[in-house]
Amino acid sequence: MKDITYDVRVYKTDVYKGKKSTTYYVRWKVGNKTWKKPFRNAAQADTYRGEIQAAARKGEAFSLLTGEPISWHRAERPDMSWYGFACMFVDMKWKDASAKYRQDIARALTAATPAMFASERDKPDDVLTRTALRRWGFNTKQRDEARGSVADALRWLSTNTKPVAALADDPALVRALIDTATSRLDGKRAATSTVLRHKTILQNALDYAVELKLLPDNSLKGIKWKTPKTSHEVDRRSVLNHGQARALLAAVEAQKPSGKRLVAFFALIYYAGLRPEEVVSLRDHNVTLPPLVLNEETGEWEEPEEWGELHFAKAAPFAGREWTDGGTLREERSLKHRADGHARPVPVPPALVRILRAHLAAPYGKAADGRLFSGVRGGELPGITYRRVWAKARQAAFTREEIASPLAKRVYDLRHACVSTWLNAGVPPTQVAEWAGHSVDVLLKIYAKCIVGQDEVAKRRIAEALKDDRQ
Repeated sequence: MKDITYDVRVYKTDVYKGKKSTTYYVRWKVGNKTWKKPFRNAAQADTYRGEIQAAARKGEAFSLLTGEPISWHRAERPDMSWYGFACMFVDMKWKDASAKYRQDIARALTAATPAMFASERDKPDDVLTRTALRRWGFNTKQRDEARGSVADALRWLSTNTKPVAALADDPALVRALIDTATSRLDGKRAATSTVLRHKTILQNALDYAVELKLLPDNSLKGIKWKTPKTSHEVDRRSVLNHGQARALLAAVEAQKPSGKRLVAFFALIYYAGLRPEEVVSLRDHNVTLPPLVLNEETGEWEEPEEWGELHFAKAAPFAGREWTDGGTLREERSLKHRADGHARPVPVPPALVRILRAHLAAPYGKAADGRLFSGVRGGELPGITYRRVWAKARQAAFTREEIASPLAKRVYDLRHACVSTWLNAGVPPTQVAEWAGHSVDVLLKIYAKCIVGQDEVAKRRIAEALKDDRQ
């Protein structure tokens, strides 16, 4: 089995003397990972440490996912706390999860955990508790780095959450868990996308509890709980026309200090339908432009009215240094909805060819590693930089009514405008789906309200088919 090892080393117990109590940490190493477990008194710590040592000396296999002997199951470990289990779930998911999904897991578990508090006594401040959970407790990379009040909060959580087994016998607790996970801090229901995401993550977590024999079954699946309806359709009011897009690009260029270097960034989203994280990772070798044409009369090289092409296989969504394996702000991954190494071709219309050629000829045209876009001081392009430029460009290019409307409010709305333009131009959905990196089903579901004029075309075709009825 790939998730077990016999390489175990047990260390001396660490003693932490806090302001109100003393905590005893049993520390041991399984494979390449160090584990630690807190106890309120020395006797409990010595007992647990002795059990770990005894299992290691007997040559038992240890789980790389739990850090404990695989022979320990629910019947022997019925007291595993919710916090301890949630950390195990995070660690199990960490290796294969994207940086953004790691964040999603942390947010979902942080939202759910208050339902599993066993006591309110000496509980840290609510804001501190949530921060400690989301940024440290439910972050495999950061957990052992917690210090000060954050470490105190995590110690409190390790001994003050109910056992996972309590969910097996209390349907009301299961309902409280899902209700808490899908609610905002003011008690109101969270956004539909958040509700669905958190519910899915909780279901996965409880499936893992069943796998570890901490629960006999997934109690959440037996709860009658109304899932909110959701719509993935693009709001037509957010989709701009070509004149508005050109006005916005001109307004972007006027913004200082980053405007000029970001015109091509926004143009790639509008003319080629790229996602922002795809543009960020774009390099010069991903761009093929038609060669310039020599005008024999003037002797000057001119831009031909020909198309170019983009061909790329990577995207770089923003996640934050604490969530990426390499400590970078962005995590470079394969394209969304594409297998590793699968590239996507996208046509480059003449207008975008001109913009890209001008960008590549500028001093900021590409970084040393070939990236087309970087920050003013070099390095990765911060998301806050292009969002600020976009907000200022909207203020400069739009009327007061347009500014207050959903029109191009998000940078991503440029992509919606591009895909809508392709569909309304009559490009077959299969081709648009290939260029945009969607499935055809998802494409038509998302852009159903943005395809205009189709009803009139359909009526003419039906009338043509029924014209013999007039004879």
